[in-house]
Amino acid sequence: MGQDKIDILERALAREKAARKQAEKILESKAAELYEANRRLEKSYTELEALLNRTDSQLQGVFENIVDAYVIIDLMGNILKINDAAVTLLGFESVKENFNLLNMVPEYETMRVQETFKKLFTQGAITNFHVNIITKDNRNILVHINASIIYDEGVPVAAQGIVRDITKEKEAERHLIESENRLATLIQNLGSGVLLEDENRKIVLTNIKFCELFNIPVSPEILIGQDCSNSAEQSKALFEDPEGFVTRINEIVTKREKVLNDEIKMVNGVILERDYIPIFENNTYKGHLWKYTDVTLKRKYRKNLEIQKEKYSNIIANMNLGLVEVDNDGRIIMVNHSFIEMSGYSEKELIGKIGGELFSIPDYKDISKIENEKHKKGESNSYEIKVKNKKGEILHWLISSAPNYNFNGEITGSIGIHLDITDIKSLELQKEKLLNQLAKSNDELQEYAHIVSHDLKSPLRSINALVNWIKQDNIGKLNEVSLQNFSLIDDTVEKMENLISDILSYSSIGFEENKKEDVNVNEVVKDIVNMLHAPESISINIIKPLPIITGYKTKLQQLFQNLISNAIKFTDKEHGIINVSFEDFDDHYQFSVQDNGIGIDDQFHDKIFKVFHSLKKSKYSTGIGLSIVQKIVHLHEGKIWLKSKINHGTTFYFTLKK
Repeated sequence: MGQDKIDILERALAREKAARKQAEKILESKAAELYEANRRLEKSYTELEALLNRTDSQLQGVFENIVDAYVIIDLMGNILKINDAAVTLLGFESVKENFNLLNMVPEYETMRVQETFKKLFTQGAITNFHVNIITKDNRNILVHINASIIYDEGVPVAAQGIVRDITKEKEAERHLIESENRLATLIQNLGSGVLLEDENRKIVLTNIKFCELFNIPVSPEILIGQDCSNSAEQSKALFEDPEGFVTRINEIVTKREKVLNDEIKMVNGVILERDYIPIFENNTYKGHLWKYTDVTLKRKYRKNLEIQKEKYSNIIANMNLGLVEVDNDGRIIMVNHSFIEMSGYSEKELIGKIGGELFSIPDYKDISKIENEKHKKGESNSYEIKVKNKKGEILHWLISSAPNYNFNGEITGSIGIHLDITDIKSLELQKEKLLNQLAKSNDELQEYAHIVSHDLKSPLRSINALVNWIKQDNIGKLNEVSLQNFSLIDDTVEKMENLISDILSYSSIGFEENKKEDVNVNEVVKDIVNMLHAPESISINIIKPLPIITGYKTKLQQLFQNLISNAIKFTDKEHGIINVSFEDFDDHYQFSVQDNGIGIDDQFHDKIFKVFHSLKKSKYSTGIGLSIVQKIVHLHEGKIWLKSKINHGTTFYFTLKK
């Protein structure tokens, strides 16, 4: 076993020696090839250098005079020679730069550059090659390259090329294309029909609207290149004046002068506005542009506007209100006929004048300045003013004025409507004088009523005293008839005194009133119930708490006292019931006083509120009570009515404003 292992090891060592010898032979062969290749490469570079040296005198002139970047590289892309322009373009520091231009190519451009290099080697030249590069100073630029192979006795040894920076040119070209696209889109969707013709009247451009206006059943693109020399003749039937349309087209094209807002009418009622713009380049005619705009609605609107303007102008001119338009300085720029009559001045005398200076009342001048400043702030206002007309007469005007705006929303002045209120002012002064006189008369009348009341009651008191004295002096001496007569005299005197008091009360309502105050009606009614001392057979009920209202407390006491007293007085039932209640409405309260008394016939419902009208004759009834009630209700801006049924009672309703 030991000898076998030794044999195996010896055979392995022998194979290893043989393999080593074989490898040494291969290495010797490759080394020889590498040496030869290196020798040839050195020879190539030596020859290339010699070639460059031989042609240096020729290339020197090129390098000195060429504006563009000029580069010579070997077939691997290494720089052999560059000019100053190339140093600047590629971000180098000097013409002695040692650099491989392929290192400037970004990864995404690598494949395209390799393919172009192959083309350069196979074809010997490339032109108009655009590529993005990253310069040595890290600028991203787009360059244009024209390159060719340099040969030595038919063998390619290097490449030369001219490199130009076209980054800005390409960006400008991109913007130009985008602008052209936007312009084309704009023209295609323009609301006006556009037709661009060259100098030979061939269509360069048109749009959809043009085809629609002239009933052309094809797309604008199909029309490009078509001859328009006879188009006017072909489409003249679309217009109201066919021959005039053709003549005008020929006239415009012949003169080659700009035409704007030329109006033409079509047989279908459409009104077109036509513009013609000739195009010249260096004084050479290059064609023209037509633009057709449908202005039918605009013309109709303008016509309607003119009609409306004329209508309102006639109204303004003939209305009885003076109309004045002024600028921001208060200078008059327009007046109507009524203002001319009001002022007494002619239109010529008014236009251009400042009203505050023309109407020479200090008040007018001062107020005009104040109001004019308000107008500049956009405020509208109304005010009264005293002026002097051309005749020197003092007039009173009511002026309503507002700012005047232009189409840009800027305030350009104001417009004022003037109403002559001189007569109204005179009437107001007369009214004020009459009211003062009336107030004085009312005061005197009230004073007279009190005096008369006192003077009338004095004889009654004297009669009452005399009757009592006679009765006392003749006690036991007077028979039954005489005593009855004296009793009638007492009743008559008492009734007369009550009548005088009620008349004074009725005539005093509305005079000498204190200011309105908040009155608790619930408390007022409770006080009246306690004061009246109603019989035990009659119950007075406040159905729900009564509200607080604004009014005259004393008059409200009279109101409820009269109604509740009447209810007590005219209750004939064994058990009388009087209910006081109310309902709440938006702007008023509605009260009710209900009883179960004798009732009132329908024919008397209106009469009972008249003075001196009483349904039941009594020494306690003067026929004025309900008249006083009605007058107090009216004083509180309310109304009163009743519902009643004979033998079933009466309900009085009345409203009082909140």
